[in-house]
Amino acid sequence: MPTKRLIELISALLIFLFVYTSISKLLDYSVFNRQLSQSPFITQYANLISWALPLGELLIAGLLMVNKTRLTGLYCSFFLLSLFTFYLVAMLRYSPYIPCSCGGILQHLSWQAHIIFNAAFIIITTIGVLLHVHKHQRKTLPGAAENL
Repeated sequence: MPTKRLIELISALLIFLFVYTSISKLLDYSVFNRQLSQSPFITQYANLISWALPLGELLIAGLLMVNKTRLTGLYCSFFLLSLFTFYLVAMLRYSPYIPCSCGGILQHLSWQAHIIFNAAFIIITTIGVLLHVHKHQRKTLPGAAENL
């Protein structure tokens, strides 16, 4: 599969993930907000996060859709997925109560499965970043245009 198509496939997977989870959170906003407010680490920021997170996911999806902003979208995806995973691990290690504030069918995953799911998407995103950077480095090398 050519590099460009693989980057587009990775971007499409991330777009689907972020649009799906953000819409799920917004459609069931009161439940999502309540679950965030029950989290021992982010209780005081629950109202802000309950709006910022789904809107941020939609923003990242938008960045991934446009070729000129795709690398920024991939970096943001990596950051957000890593942050989610860190949060899940911290909740498992240090919280006596773990509310699920996931959207859609992801709320039916076990915590370990959710961490594995996130780790898989972090790996996929990393591959997307590396391919994107490598592709653009080749474009700037003399004679590289015919390799694309």
